[in-house]
Amino acid sequence: MAMQRPLPRPEDLINRELAWLDFNERVLEEAEDESVPLLERVKFLSIVSNNWDEFFMVRVAGIWRQIDAGITQPSADGLTPRQLMDRISQRLHEGTDRQHALFHGTIEPMLKAEGITILKPEELSAADRDFVSEYFERSLMPLITPLAVDTGHPFPRLANRAMVLVAELEAQEADENSMFPLSELSIIHVPASVATRFLRLPSQPGTYAFITLENVVRMQLERLFSGYDVKNCNAVRVTRDSDLVVEEDPEEDLMKTVEESLRSRRRGAAVRFQYERGLSKSLLDFLIEELELSAEDLYPTEGFTSFSDLMELYIQLDLPNLKDQPLPPLPVPALEHCESVFEAMSKRDILLQHPYQSFDDSVVRFVREAVDDPRVLAIKMTLYRMSPTSPIAAALERAAERGKQVAAIVELRARFDEEANIAWARRLERAGCHVVYGLPHFKTHGKACLVVRQEADGLHRYCHLGTGNYNERTSRLYSDLGLFTARPEFGEDLSNLFNLLTGYTRPPKFNHLLLAPQFFRRGLTERIQREMDHARAGKTARMILKMNALVDPGMIELLYEASQAGVQVDLIVRGACCLRSGVPGLSDNIRVLSILDRFLEHARVYHFANDGHPETLLASGDLMPRNLDHRVEVAFPLVDPILAAEIVETLELQLADNVKGRMLGPEGQVLRRGLDPDGAPIRSQLRAYEYGYLRSGAGALTQKLTELRPGDLGF
Repeated sequence: MAMQRPLPRPEDLINRELAWLDFNERVLEEAEDESVPLLERVKFLSIVSNNWDEFFMVRVAGIWRQIDAGITQPSADGLTPRQLMDRISQRLHEGTDRQHALFHGTIEPMLKAEGITILKPEELSAADRDFVSEYFERSLMPLITPLAVDTGHPFPRLANRAMVLVAELEAQEADENSMFPLSELSIIHVPASVATRFLRLPSQPGTYAFITLENVVRMQLERLFSGYDVKNCNAVRVTRDSDLVVEEDPEEDLMKTVEESLRSRRRGAAVRFQYERGLSKSLLDFLIEELELSAEDLYPTEGFTSFSDLMELYIQLDLPNLKDQPLPPLPVPALEHCESVFEAMSKRDILLQHPYQSFDDSVVRFVREAVDDPRVLAIKMTLYRMSPTSPIAAALERAAERGKQVAAIVELRARFDEEANIAWARRLERAGCHVVYGLPHFKTHGKACLVVRQEADGLHRYCHLGTGNYNERTSRLYSDLGLFTARPEFGEDLSNLFNLLTGYTRPPKFNHLLLAPQFFRRGLTERIQREMDHARAGKTARMILKMNALVDPGMIELLYEASQAGVQVDLIVRGACCLRSGVPGLSDNIRVLSILDRFLEHARVYHFANDGHPETLLASGDLMPRNLDHRVEVAFPLVDPILAAEIVETLELQLADNVKGRMLGPEGQVLRRGLDPDGAPIRSQLRAYEYGYLRSGAGALTQKLTELRPGDLGF
C-alpha cells in the first residue's frame, strides 16, 4: 500500500507534462549542437519528433479527455486541464517552428554540402523521372487505393501517423450522363509501411539524392486519375488518441481484453493535424469539421510533414564521417575465460553495464546456455518488451520443447509493444511454457531471470536482475545495468518472486529485494529518512539518485525535507523532473543533472552514503506513482562492495559531465553544462566506455577494436 505523506504546495512542483516537454527541448538541443556529427543531428530531430508523436497519442489525448469530461479540478501543481492544454499547445507550436527552422535553415543546406539532397519533383532530371515512374509502377501502384469523398463515398478514416495525400480533382470534360461526378475529392494513404519513406535516386559516386515517397505518388497522380485534372494535392498527417485503456474484467481472459483494446486504439480521436501550408482554406475547414479538430490541434508544415521519418534517412546513409564513431560492445571480463556463465557466477557476483558491455555475450548467452545445459531443470523470467525476433523468447521456446520447466511472465500491456508480446505469448504457450500475464491491475515491469540447475551437491539457483528490458535491440541503445549472482539468498528471493507472480503465494519476507507496490516506496522512504537522521546528528549524509523520471509528489516532498535537514541530494534525471532544485529554503541542497548523449540513459540507481556504510540499490522503477504504487517493480542491492563502489564511481563521473550533462534550474530550465563548466571537458558516456575498455584488457579486444583506441575518443 502507498504510504501517505504530505504533498508539496502547488507552486513547489513543475507540471509533469511541461517537465516532459523540457526534456524534449534538451533532445532538440542535441540536434542544434554544432559539435554533434551531422547525421546524428538528423537522428535527434527524428527522435524528438517521435517523442512528440507519443506525447500527443497518450498525454495530450488524456488531457483532452479530461477537458471533454468537464473536469476543472487543478492537479497537484495547480493547473486545470484547460490551463495545461493552453501551455502545452504554445510550447509544442513553438517547438515545431524551431524544428522546421533548424532543418530547412541549417541542416538541409549542410546535407547538401555533403552531397545529400532531398529533391522536389521539379528538380528531377528526365532520367530521374523515368526511374520514379518505373518504381511507382513496380512497387507502389498495386498498393495504392484512392478513396473518393462525395455523397456516395463517406469520408474515410485517416490512419494514425500515416502519410496521406488529399487531392482536389476536376473532370476534364463535363458529361451529364457519365457515371463519374464533375468534381471530386480523393484521399490516398501513402504505403510507407512497405516502402522506405525516402527513395534513393541513381546518382553520381559520392552523392546521395532522395525523393520522398509522397512526392513519388504525387508525380503519378495523372495515372491514377485519368480524365481528371489535379487542382491541388497536399500531404496531411493525423495523430490519434492511442492510449490503451484496459478495463480488466476478472471474468475475461486478459489477452482477449488487450486485443479488444488494441482494436479500439485504432479508432482513437484525432489530437493533432499536420498539413502542408498550401492546403486551401475551404478544404482545411472541411477536414477540421470531419476530424472534429480544435485550433490547438492544427500544425501547418513547410515542405516536410513528418520529421520522425528522418530516422529512415539516417539508416540508409552509411557515412561514418557524418556519424558517431562506433563503440563496439566490450566483453565482460569475468565471463571471458570461463567455460560457462554458471562457472563464472559461482565464483563471484558480476556487474553488467550495457551497452558498453555486450548484452548478447552475457544475458543472451546466459539464457541460451541454460537452454542447452542438460543439468538445467527450470527457467523463470519476466518479459516486458520483446522484439518480434527476440532471441531470448526463442530460447525459452526451445527450452520448453526440450522438456525443461519454463515459466514466462509476459506483460501484455507494455505500451506500443502489446502486439509483439501477444504473439510471443501464444508461441510460448504452444511450445509448452507456463505463460502468465502477471497480477490483475498491476503491470509486471521488474526485470528478473532465475535458472535452477542440478549439480553434484544439489539444486543451485542462478539469477539475473536488471534495470532494462530483455530486448536485444534496445540493449544497444539504452544505458542499463544488470547483476549476475548465485548467492542463495537472491535465489530464494527470486523463487518467492516468481511464485508470487505465477501462483499468488505470499512470501513471509525477502532477503534483499524491495518489491513494488508493497515495499519499494517504504524502503526508499526509510533510507531517505535515515540520511536525514544522520544529517541532524552532524554525520555524513548524502544521496545520489539516478532515474528516468521524478514525478511522484510524495517522494518530491520527502526530498525537499531531506534538503532542509542538510542532506546533500544529487539527482540524475534523464526525463521529466517535477522537483524544483536550488530554491532557497526549499531545495538549497538539491542538484539536478540531466544527461543526453548518444545512448539513452535508462538505469535506475539509488545510492545512500549512510555515514560511511553505503548502500547502493539498482531498480527497474522510477520515482513515479505508477512505478511505486501500481506496478510490480524490483529493486535490489549490490551486496559486493567492489561492484557497489564501481557504480558510485560511475555516478560521480556522470555528475562531473560538463559536455552532455545539463544542470537544471528551479523552472526546469538548463542553467549550464555540468557542475564545473570551466573544468576539463568530461563526457561521461565515452569515459565509461574507456573505463570498460581498460578493465577488459586491450589484448582481449584486438579483433573487435582494430581501428579504435582509447585515445581516439578524445579523453
